[in-house]
Amino acid sequence: MADQDSDRERDREIRIRLDRTAGERDVGALMAWLAREEPLEELLRANRLRIDEGQSSEPEPGVPMGVGSEIVVVLVGAAAGPVFSQLVQDIRRGVDAWRTNRRDVEHGPSPEADVRVANPDDDG
Repeated sequence: MADQDSDRERDREIRIRLDRTAGERDVGALMAWLAREEPLEELLRANRLRIDEGQSSEPEPGVPMGVGSEIVVVLVGAAAGPVFSQLVQDIRRGVDAWRTNRRDVEHGPSPEADVRVANPDDDG
């Protein structure tokens, strides 16, 4: 059990937050898109990565339900700094690709997305 606790302590989170222009389906669509991105898909298959929807760590008052959601990407058992840094870059690239695709297939502009490391202090 101590091993499980120490593994959880090493898990690293990346949070993706869409701005208030996001529609109801955008969070799920982006999650599905990221799960199909090649480097992330490999980590998901190996059970080294999780992609979940979570409540915003910075909720905004007066924002409709669902818009205050974030996508939480968890690297299980946190790999070394360079591997995690590459994952952050892969996620940013995937989010940019999704936004471009959404702009091409949906009416109106794509929501802005904020991709950030949950605990940047232990980034090394």
